[in-house]
Amino acid sequence: MTELRIAIVGFGKIARDQHVGAIAATAGATLAAVASRNASLPGVPHFATIEELLEKGPPIDAVSLCTPPQVRRAQAAAALAAGKHVMLEKPPGTGVAELDPLIAMAEEAKRTLFATWHSRYAPAVEPARAWLLTRRIKSVHINWKEDVRVWHPGQGWIWEPGGLGVFDPGINALSILTRILPRPVFVTAAELAFPANCQAPIAANLTLSDIGGLPVTAEFDFRQTGPQSWDILVETDQGRMTLSGGGRRIAIDGETVAEAPDQEYRELYGRFVKLTATGARDVDLAPLRLVADAFLLGRRNIVEPFVD
Repeated sequence: MTELRIAIVGFGKIARDQHVGAIAATAGATLAAVASRNASLPGVPHFATIEELLEKGPPIDAVSLCTPPQVRRAQAAAALAAGKHVMLEKPPGTGVAELDPLIAMAEEAKRTLFATWHSRYAPAVEPARAWLLTRRIKSVHINWKEDVRVWHPGQGWIWEPGGLGVFDPGINALSILTRILPRPVFVTAAELAFPANCQAPIAANLTLSDIGGLPVTAEFDFRQTGPQSWDILVETDQGRMTLSGGGRRIAIDGETVAEAPDQEYRELYGRFVKLTATGARDVDLAPLRLVADAFLLGRRNIVEPFVD
């Protein structure tokens, strides 16, 4: 089988920490180039921009866009126009509607467009989904809190319009939620805390429901220090299910029943290789729609300025 030649566009923390190793560990994939204004990888052809990559770079089949979401639409359009398959880091864009023309482009070109939700590939997510299918769900609570200075040091784009702020990690929880619940959910209310000097929230409390009135609440906070919290608690008629560690561990009534190490990005690239074999698309926008609705419905509260 011919290997899928992938170029990473945007070589920041997530690309270095996750994408490089995942590509190396994925059968049928190889890292062919990097495009980044500020960083390179020894031994790999480097280009400053995606335009330079597409014009002067080595032969490639696909691009993996790890740039900030504010610039991904134009980069994805350029790659699709050049006949390349495209993987989008999460979130897939700054708004929901901007994905529609990309989906149309990919369909017309018979190329893969893969909007990734890496947390859905955490090892305990599918066991959680299967367990919930046979239970009556009474309530759901998300507790997703982390330290922005640890996970996004010096990344000013996250506080700009389209950067999502605390929803950058929060959307991971929503991607799991929309995978494990049997029915779609929607936002009914939101409280958003904006630092006085930022254009994106540092904390958010959401209330959600489904068509049957299921109570779902979520707490997101970028100001957590010490232990980090990535938990989803589900009360059912047959006990409490706790999905913790960002989806790596599942416990029923406090007893761990499944736990495994993180291989999310390897799973993503395995999926990408399979999709590109036929030019299929995989673009689920449900988590992004929930974030967009939180901004539409959210009450804005101003809090102390954020200093990185």
